[in-house]
Amino acid sequence: MTKLTALVIKWVLIALALAGVLWVATQLAIAGNTMAVVVAGMVGIGILAVYGTRRNVPLKYLLPGMLLLIAFQLWPIIFTASLSLTNYGDGHLFSKEETVTDIIAQSVREVPDSPRYRMSVATKEGASATTGDLVLLLTKPDGTTLVGDTTGLQPLPAEGVEKTTAGKITKAPGYTILTAREVNARSKDLSALAVPTGDGGGIKPVGLSEAFEGKPSVTYDANADRLTDSSTTPPTVYEPKNARWVSTADPSVAFPQGWQENVGFSNFSRIFTDETLRAGFVKIFVWNVVFAVVSVLSTFLLGMLIALLFNDPRLKGKAIYRSLLILPYALPGFITALVWRGMFNQDYGLINGTLGLNVDWLGSPWGAKAAILITNLWLGFPYMFIVCTGALQSIPKDVREAAIIDGANAFRTLRSIIMPLLLVAVGPLLIASFAFNFNNFGLIYLLTKGGPFDGNDTSIGSSDLLITYAYRLAFSGSAPNYGFAAAVSVVIFIIVALMTIPAFRQTKALEEVN
Repeated sequence: MTKLTALVIKWVLIALALAGVLWVATQLAIAGNTMAVVVAGMVGIGILAVYGTRRNVPLKYLLPGMLLLIAFQLWPIIFTASLSLTNYGDGHLFSKEETVTDIIAQSVREVPDSPRYRMSVATKEGASATTGDLVLLLTKPDGTTLVGDTTGLQPLPAEGVEKTTAGKITKAPGYTILTAREVNARSKDLSALAVPTGDGGGIKPVGLSEAFEGKPSVTYDANADRLTDSSTTPPTVYEPKNARWVSTADPSVAFPQGWQENVGFSNFSRIFTDETLRAGFVKIFVWNVVFAVVSVLSTFLLGMLIALLFNDPRLKGKAIYRSLLILPYALPGFITALVWRGMFNQDYGLINGTLGLNVDWLGSPWGAKAAILITNLWLGFPYMFIVCTGALQSIPKDVREAAIIDGANAFRTLRSIIMPLLLVAVGPLLIASFAFNFNNFGLIYLLTKGGPFDGNDTSIGSSDLLITYAYRLAFSGSAPNYGFAAAVSVVIFIIVALMTIPAFRQTKALEEVN
């Protein structure tokens, strides 16, 4: 390859990278995220400065790793920590101003004798039909076409727009028209959609193909910071309280919409001061530590013992045995967990049927915990077996021969010679395995879903880990609380860090073995 060809390839790659950064910055600008646009611009300048010159040779290799570290490690941590200081959750997703706009739009009632629009439901081109933001494509009685969403109403250029004879839009550039089945699947989102108009009114859907324009029954007084609902007699006045609009006459009456705000460390204080949560948190934490420690020790000991057995040169057919033993590690974990769940069935499971038992493995607290540990042992020992096999094969034979000459028996050789040398290689992996099992969400969720639960209380399960508890807080229940779940996640991060950092420091002592 000539220097000119290499130079052309280099600048083509730089141009592609900058084009990608520009596209990302454009999307962020459309979303209104100014700070992220600035960061994207700095990344682009950094790429040009590092790869466009002959200087900074070490950075040419370090920059990709640094960017990936920031994007996939540091940023999620920072974002989760910032989220834990808010009340972000279902009903508290938007700003106060957006909440006021939404409440007013939802209170729109059809004005008598007002014209109706022909309506098509769509999403922006490229957006998911099941999760993308809904858009209303409207046709006025005079044939004028409009497009509306939660931000307002805009003219829709007639060029490229196709309509039926009744005026319903069937095609529009930049939008994907949803089918009747897709619209029905999102009926809840559609019923909650109201397009605000410039005169304080709004447009709401009626059925699947029509929309009406109406006036809101709720008004907002910015000076008094109050909402007034004139649809009741007498009118109901609402004031802001705990990030919701609450009736001044009856505090139990409030709008379902709330807004996101900073709550400081109240989510963290709730973890340790709320009696119910504190008791459940402590119980989960103790089981979490026991699960992680027992899982690491059991998988390591079993994997090491099998590796020691197969490290004996007198054993024949080791390749076949090793291939069979790594099968649990080769199979997808979620399939194995589901298979074991079926095997632990009290009535039809293989374990009870084979052993003649009647243990309610998944329905009792101790049975569920035992089932989890047994399943995790099956999933984890092949990894430890592979690691220990490699470490054992790296130990020089003359070291063991010298121990035998000195009169050491097999147990003393294992304890004083093999184990210290083995832990040099395996020690950091044991700590990493502890951190992984401390947050082993997949196994718990697939095997027990955190259960069994105590009566009707499904907030804390007998086999829950902290991570499954945080998941249930964030994504389950009638009012998911992402901010509180983020606080639990931050606590998990701190706990794992406090437990693993000293352990990693202790592994430095193992280096003296060499």
